[in-house]
Amino acid sequence: MPILDEHFRRAGLLAKQDSLLLDQILERLELAGDISHSQVSLYVRVGRTRKLVLAGQVRSRAGLSPQRDNIIGMTFSASEEPLIWRTIETGECIAGQREWALGMEPLFMETFPVFAANGKIIAALSFELSGEETGADHRILLETVYMLLVSDFDPQNAWVYRPVFSQDGILAVNDRGQIIYANSAATGIYRLLGVGRLLGRRVHERALHLRLAGKANITGQPQEMELEVGGLVLSEKAIPVVQSGKTVRMLLFVADVTQLRKKEKELLVKSAVIQEIHHRVKNNLQTIASLLRLQARRSESAAVRAALKESVNRILSISLVHEFLSQQDEEVINVAEVARNIFDLVIESMVEPGFEIQKLFEAEPVVLPSEKASSLALMVNELVQNAIEHGFVGRQKGTIGLKLAGAVEHCCRLEIFDDGIGLPPNFDRTKTKSLGIQIVRTLVETDLGGTFELYSENGTHAVITIPRETKGE
Repeated sequence: MPILDEHFRRAGLLAKQDSLLLDQILERLELAGDISHSQVSLYVRVGRTRKLVLAGQVRSRAGLSPQRDNIIGMTFSASEEPLIWRTIETGECIAGQREWALGMEPLFMETFPVFAANGKIIAALSFELSGEETGADHRILLETVYMLLVSDFDPQNAWVYRPVFSQDGILAVNDRGQIIYANSAATGIYRLLGVGRLLGRRVHERALHLRLAGKANITGQPQEMELEVGGLVLSEKAIPVVQSGKTVRMLLFVADVTQLRKKEKELLVKSAVIQEIHHRVKNNLQTIASLLRLQARRSESAAVRAALKESVNRILSISLVHEFLSQQDEEVINVAEVARNIFDLVIESMVEPGFEIQKLFEAEPVVLPSEKASSLALMVNELVQNAIEHGFVGRQKGTIGLKLAGAVEHCCRLEIFDDGIGLPPNFDRTKTKSLGIQIVRTLVETDLGGTFELYSENGTHAVITIPRETKGE
């Protein structure tokens, strides 16, 4: 909502206190439109002239009021807006009609004056609505909304001016605590609780379950609460209309959030079950890894021990992903953390004693779905293993690094490199018998729809690029 145009202040057309009042009205205009199901406009008089500036305008989110072109900031003469001008001249609240367009039903229009601190009329509010929303009851609602707009305003209570929706029950209450307006949504909610007619009832009646209304009346401050009653979960909000320190009206909002809270509980249970499944999968994978380690220790074949060690690392890489998933609510992971753990794990388990290794790790936060995270974890494992096994033959020291970037043209880019001996002459990654390279190729090109490069440049570089999103996600 735009704040009152600065040119009013610069030209000295409004006193500071008056412009503050108009700004406060503008801040609450959207709520007024939602409650009244109308198009609400604020017209400000330009000095002592017969001109008006449209300072603000909103349309109900419910869409029941007609759409009007955005003309905020335009200037109108008194003859162009006769009802508005009459209200500004006389201070009367006027009900009339506006012809919208040739051949269309006229709109019903209600206008209300806005008084400055010194009692002068500086602006007018108009509510434009279709014939469906007219009648004595609706006029009571419009009057209450108008009173709210020009009432005392505490900036700390801005939270209460959240959107109101068509399914929300709305009650207007007078200064004696009697309900003087109830919309159809409120009537429907209370009918489910066995309460019939609402008009004329007092809000403190136990059957209405509106304890927050009493507190709002006493304190003059908005109140909000949620309660379970009669098998329903109700979200309630009370906004007192305070004038000169006294509550003169009150708006109450009652929403049936039973199904919403039920779905939230179901999601919490589902999330807990999924986390427990990930935890058990992690434990099972670690058990398998332990069995393979035991088998490796008993084997007399160096080739078998090496193969089992590689298998253990693959299993633990996938296990790490499930460990992260078991500790959070969502099925997405920051793979930078996973990559770091696997990078350290593989180097620790694969580097022979006495070999001097330098590690370089650079990763941006990259959040991926669990399936992609598992694939990326396995790829990190395979490429780091390959670098350690084949990159430093005949050497006693070397450097191995990992770079992960997530903001490369909607892609995730992973690079693993070393300063070793490089690739063999005439190396062809599509024909190599290396199981690790075959696994990476399959994961990248077939499963993830990405690209995989392998080249020598002061060592070996493996570069993988995968889309952050794939079709069907």
